[in-house]
Amino acid sequence: MSEYLLALIGGALIGLSSVLLLFTHGKIAGISGMIKGSIIDKQSDKGWRAYFILGLVIMGLLLSIQRQEMFPINADLNYWGIALSGFLVGIGTYIGNGCTSGHGICGSSRFSIRSIVATVTFIISGMLIVWVMKNFF
Repeated sequence: MSEYLLALIGGALIGLSSVLLLFTHGKIAGISGMIKGSIIDKQSDKGWRAYFILGLVIMGLLLSIQRQEMFPINADLNYWGIALSGFLVGIGTYIGNGCTSGHGICGSSRFSIRSIVATVTFIISGMLIVWVMKNFF
Protein backbone atom coordinates (compact mmCIF):
# COMPACT_ATOMS: atom_id res chain seq x y z
CA MET A 1 0.00 0.00 0.00
CA SER A 2 1.42 3.40 -0.88
CA GLU A 3 2.50 5.80 1.85
CA TYR A 4 0.02 8.38 0.55
CA LEU A 5 -2.87 5.97 0.85
CA LEU A 6 -1.78 5.01 4.37
CA ALA A 7 -1.62 8.69 5.33
CA LEU A 8 -5.07 9.27 3.83
CA ILE A 9 -6.54 6.31 5.73
CA GLY A 10 -4.84 7.43 8.94
CA GLY A 11 -6.15 10.97 8.57
CA ALA A 12 -9.65 9.68 7.88
CA LEU A 13 -9.50 7.47 10.99
CA ILE A 14 -8.35 10.41 13.12
CA GLY A 15 -11.21 12.53 11.79
CA LEU A 16 -13.70 9.70 12.32
CA SER A 17 -12.56 9.12 15.90
CA SER A 18 -12.83 12.85 16.61
CA VAL A 19 -16.36 12.99 15.23
CA LEU A 20 -17.41 9.86 17.12
CA LEU A 21 -16.05 11.23 20.39
CA LEU A 22 -17.86 14.52 19.84
CA PHE A 23 -21.17 12.84 18.96
CA THR A 24 -21.05 10.10 21.62
CA HIS A 25 -19.56 12.04 24.54
CA GLY A 26 -19.81 15.69 23.51
CA LYS A 27 -16.04 16.01 24.03
CA ILE A 28 -13.23 17.40 21.88
CA ALA A 29 -10.45 14.95 20.98
CA GLY A 30 -7.55 17.11 22.14
CA ILE A 31 -4.83 14.82 23.42
CA SER A 32 -3.20 17.33 25.78
CA GLY A 33 -6.58 18.05 27.34
CA MET A 34 -7.21 14.33 27.73
CA ILE A 35 -3.88 13.80 29.44
CA LYS A 36 -4.44 16.79 31.70
CA GLY A 37 -7.97 15.64 32.47
CA SER A 38 -6.91 12.09 33.26
CA ILE A 39 -3.88 12.95 35.39
CA ILE A 40 -4.13 16.46 36.83
CA ASP A 41 -7.78 17.49 36.88
CA LYS A 42 -10.18 16.04 39.41
CA GLN A 43 -12.87 15.13 36.91
CA SER A 44 -15.32 12.27 37.17
CA ASP A 45 -14.92 11.27 33.51
CA LYS A 46 -11.32 10.06 33.67
CA GLY A 47 -12.20 6.60 32.33
CA TRP A 48 -12.83 7.42 28.69
CA ARG A 49 -9.81 9.73 28.66
CA ALA A 50 -7.51 6.99 29.95
CA TYR A 51 -8.92 4.46 27.45
CA PHE A 52 -8.49 6.86 24.53
CA ILE A 53 -4.85 7.56 25.48
CA LEU A 54 -4.21 3.86 26.12
CA GLY A 55 -5.60 3.09 22.66
CA LEU A 56 -3.20 5.58 21.09
CA VAL A 57 -0.23 4.03 22.88
CA ILE A 58 -1.22 0.43 22.15
CA MET A 59 -1.86 1.09 18.46
CA GLY A 60 1.46 2.93 18.20
CA LEU A 61 3.25 -0.04 19.75
CA LEU A 62 1.45 -2.52 17.49
CA LEU A 63 2.34 -0.46 14.42
CA SER A 64 5.98 -0.26 15.50
CA ILE A 65 6.07 -4.05 15.83
CA GLN A 66 4.31 -4.70 12.51
CA ARG A 67 6.14 -2.04 10.49
CA GLN A 68 9.57 -1.82 12.11
CA GLU A 69 11.03 -0.06 9.06
CA MET A 70 8.86 2.96 9.88
CA PHE A 71 10.55 3.32 13.28
CA PRO A 72 14.31 3.08 12.77
CA ILE A 73 16.43 3.03 15.90
CA ASN A 74 18.94 5.86 15.99
CA ALA A 75 21.57 5.60 18.72
CA ASP A 76 22.78 9.13 17.98
CA LEU A 77 19.66 10.76 19.38
CA ASN A 78 20.03 13.48 21.98
CA TYR A 79 17.63 12.16 24.61
CA TRP A 80 18.05 15.24 26.83
CA GLY A 81 17.08 17.42 23.89
CA ILE A 82 14.06 15.22 23.19
CA ALA A 83 13.01 15.39 26.86
CA LEU A 84 13.44 19.18 26.90
CA SER A 85 11.45 19.49 23.68
CA GLY A 86 8.63 17.39 25.13
CA PHE A 87 8.60 19.50 28.27
CA LEU A 88 8.45 22.73 26.25
CA VAL A 89 5.65 21.34 24.08
CA GLY A 90 3.75 20.43 27.25
CA ILE A 91 4.12 23.97 28.57
CA GLY A 92 3.05 25.37 25.20
CA THR A 93 -0.07 23.24 25.06
CA TYR A 94 -0.95 24.33 28.58
CA ILE A 95 -0.47 28.02 27.77
CA GLY A 96 -2.21 27.70 24.38
CA ASN A 97 -5.17 25.81 25.86
CA GLY A 98 -4.68 22.86 23.53
CA CYS A 99 -2.43 21.00 21.14
CA THR A 100 -2.36 20.33 17.42
CA SER A 101 -5.03 17.66 17.69
CA GLY A 102 -7.43 19.81 19.67
CA HIS A 103 -6.92 23.00 17.69
CA GLY A 104 -5.86 21.62 14.31
CA ILE A 105 -8.30 18.76 13.90
CA CYS A 106 -11.25 19.56 16.11
CA GLY A 107 -11.19 23.33 16.52
CA SER A 108 -10.42 24.22 12.91
CA SER A 109 -13.12 21.87 11.63
CA ARG A 110 -15.59 23.76 13.84
CA PHE A 111 -14.31 27.06 12.36
CA SER A 112 -13.03 28.27 15.73
CA ILE A 113 -11.03 31.45 15.08
CA ARG A 114 -8.81 30.76 18.11
CA SER A 115 -8.05 27.26 16.82
CA ILE A 116 -7.37 28.43 13.28
CA VAL A 117 -4.94 31.08 14.58
CA ALA A 118 -3.28 28.46 16.82
CA THR A 119 -2.97 25.99 13.92
CA VAL A 120 -1.43 28.61 11.61
CA THR A 121 0.98 29.50 14.45
CA PHE A 122 1.94 25.81 14.84
CA ILE A 123 2.64 25.47 11.12
CA ILE A 124 4.68 28.68 10.85
CA SER A 125 6.64 27.82 14.00
CA GLY A 126 7.39 24.34 12.65
CA MET A 127 8.56 25.74 9.33
CA LEU A 128 10.77 28.28 11.10
CA ILE A 129 12.34 25.65 13.37
CA VAL A 130 13.07 23.33 10.41
CA TRP A 131 14.67 26.23 8.53
CA VAL A 132 16.82 27.18 11.54
CA MET A 133 17.86 23.55 12.16
CA LYS A 134 18.78 22.99 8.50
CA ASN A 135 20.71 26.23 8.14
CA PHE A 136 22.45 26.62 11.50
CA PHE A 137 22.90 23.15 13.01
